[in-house]
Amino acid sequence: MPEDLSAIIKKRIGEFQSASKVEEVGTVIESGDGIIRIKGLPGALAGEMVEFPGKIFGMVFNLEREDILAVLLGPHTAIKEGDLVKSTGRVMEVPVGEGLIGRVVDAIGEPIDGLGPIKTKNFRPVERLAPGVIDRTPVSQPLQTGYKLIDALIPIGRGQRELIIGDRSTGKSTLAIDAILNQKGENVVCVYVAIGQKEANILQVIETLREHGAMDYTIVVSASASDPAALQYLAPYAGCAMAEEFMFNGKDALIIFDDLTKHAQAYRMISLLLRRPPGREAYPGDVFYLHSRLLERSAKLRPESGGGSLTALPIIETQLGDVTAYIPTNVISITDGQIFLEEGLFNAGVRPAVNVGISVSRVGGKAQVPAIRKIAGRLRLDLAQYREKQAFSLFAAEVDEETQRQLKRGALMVEVLKQGKNKPRPVEDQIIIIYAATAGYCDMLEPARVSDFEAKLVGFVRRSEPGLIGALRDFSKETEEKLNKLIKQFGESR
Repeated sequence: MPEDLSAIIKKRIGEFQSASKVEEVGTVIESGDGIIRIKGLPGALAGEMVEFPGKIFGMVFNLEREDILAVLLGPHTAIKEGDLVKSTGRVMEVPVGEGLIGRVVDAIGEPIDGLGPIKTKNFRPVERLAPGVIDRTPVSQPLQTGYKLIDALIPIGRGQRELIIGDRSTGKSTLAIDAILNQKGENVVCVYVAIGQKEANILQVIETLREHGAMDYTIVVSASASDPAALQYLAPYAGCAMAEEFMFNGKDALIIFDDLTKHAQAYRMISLLLRRPPGREAYPGDVFYLHSRLLERSAKLRPESGGGSLTALPIIETQLGDVTAYIPTNVISITDGQIFLEEGLFNAGVRPAVNVGISVSRVGGKAQVPAIRKIAGRLRLDLAQYREKQAFSLFAAEVDEETQRQLKRGALMVEVLKQGKNKPRPVEDQIIIIYAATAGYCDMLEPARVSDFEAKLVGFVRRSEPGLIGALRDFSKETEEKLNKLIKQFGESR
């Protein structure tokens, strides 16, 4: 028996291998307002994740001669002087992949919806160089928002960056959420990034998405107003990394940044705490690069580079409609157009409150559905004449008959383009309504009866000729004649 025991011990000693684990460790020498000064860690990388006690992470921002400065991605009261800091050797990264769809996560990809851990093994760095010119291809496919006004006059293509800009409470977030709702069945993965918003508002958005079945293809990244500034800064980059995973795998993705004004303010707070020199409006000198390196990651890729697309709808909040302020002008110069929402129109009951005069899409027209492109020209002209004559008629005592006709036609067009919240329309319905309006079939209607006319007309066309609906997008001469005939029949039957 003792012989057996000694044989076992000898065997175990022979099998023993000393495995040493080398860790680079530093010490916290100063902690305050979420900024941590660390002594040691000479091999730290810019943007690297560092680990504090209690599994709290930080991100390296400044590399100085003697020490480094990191921003804390957690409660700043949890870290004190003398705490040990471990180097992870990994730049800041987040989980990506199909396992995130339908989930609500924070800015570092940790689930906050109570549905258990994220089932994915793939990670992507939050910061990444944007695809180069050679990897891109021109925007050629539409991304329908479900809004008649936008899809007809300010179209968005897959791979485009279209800014949504306007004052507080003018319907910016509603427009972006409805664009997500309209992607149902379109094979587009959506990412909604909430930056610096009230948690009640974020919860409301999630409930809206759930009600309409949109969480089946959506990821929500939340960095609320109660989260540290570092998480609010990181959230859009994290959301972009999650969306890029689908783009590089040949899929189409849509990302909403709601909103980049608060993102810039969070970055300003971090920069001032890091003692970086302030510039205009106390923003640091690289605030333009903050947004350009984020939005340039949106692209339509060549088939050889993955073939997917990432469409970005950044949101910017203005003060008193001032689009010439620092952050609005920066983002306008980066994006491929803007949708400007006006408080006056919103208060007048025009929803969506889009100012068609200032709003523009520099790319989407090339990706527009042929039918919409064909019939939207007249609509644009009617609205332009209406805006011009409306301003003129305010000062004129008497208005001639032609001007009166144009004013009435324009007012009807404004009514036709109105649309309720969370009610995106399929592009086929839009074609029927806009064609009927521009062809003059609505001219005898009272503005109050337009929405009722629209609903009944669409129902009549869909019932009478179901086979026509599929052919509407291409809008051949034969399709146009059939549609014209059906609208006339509808008008005679009323």
